[in-house]
Amino acid sequence: MRIVLIEDNEGLAKGLSAALRDHGFAVDWLADGAEGERFLRDEGADIAIIDVNLPGLGGLEILRSLRARGDAVPVLMLTAMGKTSDRVTGLEAGADDYLVKPFEVAELVARLRALARRRPELRADIESFGALRLDRAARRLSGPAGPIDLPRRELALFEVLAANSGRIVEKQRIAATLYGTGSEVEPNAVEILVSRLRRKIEGHGVTIRTARGLGYMLDDGSA
Repeated sequence: MRIVLIEDNEGLAKGLSAALRDHGFAVDWLADGAEGERFLRDEGADIAIIDVNLPGLGGLEILRSLRARGDAVPVLMLTAMGKTSDRVTGLEAGADDYLVKPFEVAELVARLRALARRRPELRADIESFGALRLDRAARRLSGPAGPIDLPRRELALFEVLAANSGRIVEKQRIAATLYGTGSEVEPNAVEILVSRLRRKIEGHGVTIRTARGLGYMLDDGSA
């Protein structure tokens, strides 16, 4: 899941970005409100986390801009102001959730997953592909012999392919999901991950097919 974090507190933003990546999210961080608004307009996101007080353009202005152009991306607002009136203002502007600083990362992650479940394209928490069983809530992939040991990015790769099972997922989209848009990664990083994942799921009735020059597709023979 691609998260856009718009937060001008560098220490907080770096800490949140690292923690969210540890939970399997790809994170794009922007410190300026105007730059964040442009990024959301041009690149999009699965969920946006937006601080209320930002340089360049305030969080509520970003939110109103999103909703004015019909962008329904779920938005979680961060604020140091805990007054009910402040939260009401944000919710009326189109926010989906509010979190008051300081907060625990575990609560933020739980709220993000709750927002993700509201998206109409989201699949069931538990789904089978061949002999494999993906538990999205527990972030675990299992076979008949039990859980398969996958590093975070290999599991995230399977998740993005599974969410588009039977369809080609562009290599650039995979890289953006796993590493964040604009991240500096080795040109063959995605190929290496695909190769490793292929070996680990081999023999479970699931194949990762390569569409040369395009991307990859998860094929469990159900199509």
